Amino acid sequence: MVKKIGKIIGLGLISIIVISVLSYLIFNEELPQGIKSVQADSLAMKLLRAINHEHYQNTRYLEWSFAGHHYLWDRQQHQVDVRWKDNEVHLHTKTPDKSTVEVNGEPVEGRERTALIEKATFYFNNDSFWLVAPHKIFDPGTERRLIQMEDGSEALLVTYTSGGSTPGDSYLWLLDESGLPYAWKLWVSILPIGGLETTWEDWKTTTSGTLLPTMHKFFFIELKIGGVRGWNE
Repeated sequence: MVKKIGKIIGLGLISIIVISVLSYLIFNEELPQGIKSVQADSLAMKLLRAINHEHYQNTRYLEWSFAGHHYLWDRQQHQVDVRWKDNEVHLHTKTPDKSTVEVNGEPVEGRERTALIEKATFYFNNDSFWLVAPHKIFDPGTERRLIQMEDGSEALLVTYTSGGSTPGDSYLWLLDESGLPYAWKLWVSILPIGGLETTWEDWKTTTSGTLLPTMHKFFFIELKIGGVRGWNE
């Protein structure tokens, strides 16, 4: 019986390895080489106009749910309520030590508090990026390059050299004629395959006037963003 279980486990591991290697060979793309230029920044500005970035800059509150995590973000005060399962962290994004933590409605301290603040910070950095990444293409530490696609269209490669949870990641924005993103390709440290494509769709105009997505699709997987709201005082 032990030998049989060992064979089954072995076959499972071999299958995973084979699938991983085939996926790498089929889908992996090299990071495109573009040029930092005025033209790249001009395309970036076209993207920002398409998503009403000016209204985003004036948006104080953002609310959304993603991957089982719920957020209410006060952008002006640099604070965000992060909730998942029985945990709630009132996160100070600029000064995490000031954050407060509750589990089942009871305050916690010590190592558990520290660990939950770190987890909330990671969740927020990741999940907010899936909501507002197009609005961050001129953030400090970003580099923009113009990429000529095979079909003759132009795409925008944005590399984050610092900041967030995973500095060094690159994203190739694919845009329609108006400059609105319809997908991106990722070269990120958490994925072993470069150039995987995910859609940006079902854009919603918030009360504050900016555009935010409510859906991403990756092959047959749907990544829904629920309860998207943006407003001012």
